[in-house]
Amino acid sequence: MRKNIIMIVNPISGDIDKSEFIVAAAHLAAAENLNFVLYNTTGDDDILKIKSLYLSYNPERIIVAGGDGTIKMVAEAMEKNDVIIGIVPAGSANGLAMDLNLPSTVEENLNIAFHNTYMEIDMISINGKKSIHLSDLGLNAEMIKNYEKSTIRGKWGYVLQTVSTLIDLNDPFTATIKGDFETIECTARMIVIANSKKYGTGVSINPNGVMDDGKFELVILKNLDLVVLGKIITGNMPLDSEDVAIISTDRAEITTNVPVCFQIDGEYYGEETKLDIEILPKQMKVAIP
Repeated sequence: MRKNIIMIVNPISGDIDKSEFIVAAAHLAAAENLNFVLYNTTGDDDILKIKSLYLSYNPERIIVAGGDGTIKMVAEAMEKNDVIIGIVPAGSANGLAMDLNLPSTVEENLNIAFHNTYMEIDMISINGKKSIHLSDLGLNAEMIKNYEKSTIRGKWGYVLQTVSTLIDLNDPFTATIKGDFETIECTARMIVIANSKKYGTGVSINPNGVMDDGKFELVILKNLDLVVLGKIITGNMPLDSEDVAIISTDRAEITTNVPVCFQIDGEYYGEETKLDIEILPKQMKVAIP
């Protein structure tokens, strides 16, 4: 009896035509005598439908063609199942793929997704919602809110929204951060809740991030003037600066003096004044190079 492999495709992510990905995956499955099952996300009960597909076909692997948001959705659907997830980066934000050092070609990524060994990565629970990559309060979340309203997609969309968000910069917020460390009170432009190192744009925000160490980092950016922003964007994160503080922990609580824009893995979630955060160790098996 033939084994099954499921491919989950987000048809609209990153404004990329996915037909090349699908054809290449179907050919590879046929060459290896695997039954190829394709599912295109619709935004309508996708998690339930993916769970149902898994129960029907019981695949050893699920291939995901999409960005960080699509991967997170599949991970949530598969949280109780022992399955390896293979990634074909195809989103506006491909931060997880970048952190895993996945290659640039579809063929190489499919080969890894179909065959390679895996890493069991942690996830983070934030107010009961799951994050696999990078979430944040403040400036970047505000930019994502503006990006989601914009008609321009891809990296140019991010660049344009970065510029306009910086021009219309809000006042910094005040945060109180509690955990198994001394309580911190600070004024900040942005607080990143990081399971990994890089945003999908390639910008490294958390140089010490490890996705399977049972910890997450809080990266507190107290000041984000053009000098600090320039250093971050060019890969020279100012770790020895008064403008940046990094805390590594497995649990934290953040409260803010005003509602602050908040995003998880590239998806805007509104404004928050309190975040309860904890690590969820070894939640997801991901095929790696």
